[in-house]
Amino acid sequence: MYTTLEHFLKYVTYDTQSNESSGQVPSTPGQWELARLMERELNERGLKNVSVSEYCYVTGTLPANTERKIPAIGFITHMDTAAEASGKDIKARIVKNYDGGDIILNEALNIVLSPQDFPFMKDYINHDLVVTDGTTLLGADDKAGMAEVMGAVDWLIAHPEIEHGDVKIAFTPDEEIGELARHLDIEKFAADFAYTIDGGAIGEISYENFNAARATLKIHGRSVHPGSAKGLMLSAVTMGNEFLLMLPPCDTPVATEKHEGFYHCLRFNADTENAELHFIIRDHDMNKFESRKKFFAKCVDWLRDKYGSERFELEMHDQYYNMLEKVKSHMNIVELPVRAMQELGITPHYEAIRGGTDGAALSWRGLITPNIFIGGHNYHGRFEFISVQVMEKATEVILNILELAGK
Repeated sequence: MYTTLEHFLKYVTYDTQSNESSGQVPSTPGQWELARLMERELNERGLKNVSVSEYCYVTGTLPANTERKIPAIGFITHMDTAAEASGKDIKARIVKNYDGGDIILNEALNIVLSPQDFPFMKDYINHDLVVTDGTTLLGADDKAGMAEVMGAVDWLIAHPEIEHGDVKIAFTPDEEIGELARHLDIEKFAADFAYTIDGGAIGEISYENFNAARATLKIHGRSVHPGSAKGLMLSAVTMGNEFLLMLPPCDTPVATEKHEGFYHCLRFNADTENAELHFIIRDHDMNKFESRKKFFAKCVDWLRDKYGSERFELEMHDQYYNMLEKVKSHMNIVELPVRAMQELGITPHYEAIRGGTDGAALSWRGLITPNIFIGGHNYHGRFEFISVQVMEKATEVILNILELAGK
């Protein structure tokens, strides 16, 4: 049996960075390697119905240890890490009893994790912090969630006196690139409800998220020698920039928070002849979400009228929707972790997710799945860190949810 920390330090050694351009599920071979490890760990602990699907979904059941009727509760985490920073050769280290000052991540490269940049670091004075060496992300999102779930499984096995119903475990691929547990067989999984362990700071619980769309705009220009281009050249770079300037600058990720939506250009690849712009469109409110998509398309139509419709190709599709629409009639499922946290002296706080989770898509498919904290900060980058003590608290919350469900 392992502690939550030991699980975490093991899982982050696996390079599971996902890749949205691969065109397959899972998108990278490293996810298969971690999936096989999780399959072994579940089997070693005697879980039942352990399997790895053709799409790299690992599932298993810790059977109920009582004849009483207790809900079957699922705990779902994802195995992949984000594309924004490397997940290869992660060199995690523990800063014991953090003193509130700067943490030198990499002296040779002068990379420093500082409370001047991240003031919330002061909340973790006297904690043990797991950090990177400043060249990769840490992978707490979501390998801390995996570790917290496995820490709870180990505790339950070692303490059979804790009565619980069936505990359903799932490790999923490619959450970071929007797969969102699409291939999880929820009937086979057979949970009455579930939680993704994939949130932020301690006490966070989420049951609403963005409505999300993705858009790709292709622009076809006309190249002419710049010395004789007057009235003839049509620069795809210039037309792409003109489109960007049509979107309101106050509706970007850097200018919005909480329930405010946005447009975000992920990539802009261009030369004179061709440009390709990739966007995400987000809003919690469905009516505003639909208005954003209409405005986006209207801007494209304006440029078509100006330069010719053949020069602009727009592809736009919805990715996922706000789970609030499905969860709001099942708030007892939200209240269970709230009570679990309160009993442990943790102050719960609700956060509207400014993104999506596996739980958003699963809730729309009929498996109500709110999201619970894992305790990390600065996900998707080299300044990512997590408190050992908070990871242990997250494991305690999982255990307390199961205990409360059995009362």
